[in-house]
Amino acid sequence: MSNNNDNRTQARETQAQDERVALVTGSSSGIGAEVARRLAAAGIRVVVNSANSVEAGEKLAAELPEAVYVRANVADEADAVRLVRTAVDTYGRLDILVNCAGATRFIAHDDFESANPQVWRELYDINVIGVWQTITAAVPHLRASGAGSVVTISSQAGVRPGGSSIPYSVSKAAVNHMTKLLAKTLGPDVRVNAVAPGMIDTPWFDGVEGIESAMEETAARLPLRRVGRPQDIAEAVFDLANASYITGEVLLVDGGGHLL
Repeated sequence: MSNNNDNRTQARETQAQDERVALVTGSSSGIGAEVARRLAAAGIRVVVNSANSVEAGEKLAAELPEAVYVRANVADEADAVRLVRTAVDTYGRLDILVNCAGATRFIAHDDFESANPQVWRELYDINVIGVWQTITAAVPHLRASGAGSVVTISSQAGVRPGGSSIPYSVSKAAVNHMTKLLAKTLGPDVRVNAVAPGMIDTPWFDGVEGIESAMEETAARLPLRRVGRPQDIAEAVFDLANASYITGEVLLVDGGGHLL
């Protein structure tokens, strides 16, 4: 029993002494919000961000032990740079960058007319270029940290041929390859990984026709017999952010969906 008590005491002391700072883009709701909560629970100072949903972002930041909210659109280069600069100006450092900001369009894969160039540009601006801009702005500070870590939320759709639309899935495949290229380029100073969720029950699907039955059907097929929760992804992000000997990994968190 005393060993368990000692372990809990040590965990509390480690949490209290954690001086790291994390920037979590797209963190006013859903997966991003749970990532922010998980990092804050470990004593990490968090910068909450969104392009919209300002009230929700400010509310979340107020709920966390030590956090600030910054409104910025990562698809805009000046905003991405300002977001990183604000994080560093506020806390004096940046150790962890979690790219949760993303967008999709629900378009049937055979609906070529709807998957027009405007949709491709819109999704690439946020899902790919936004990630690139935020990472490149953060790199000098992550290097200065001595143990910088980047974790990007990708998707199972970037690994297997599926997903809400072809432009979305291709954008996530690009993120996966970017992850590997940057891991090779930025090591040993900065580790770069991605988490690729399967179907996760989040506000992302609010209003999508037939989503409840789709989730039930998916859960029935999965080895773990349920769709994911934002907390499942947050835990995976936390693990990768702290795994000092993992880089260039695209971690599927899909309840075993990749086995089907």
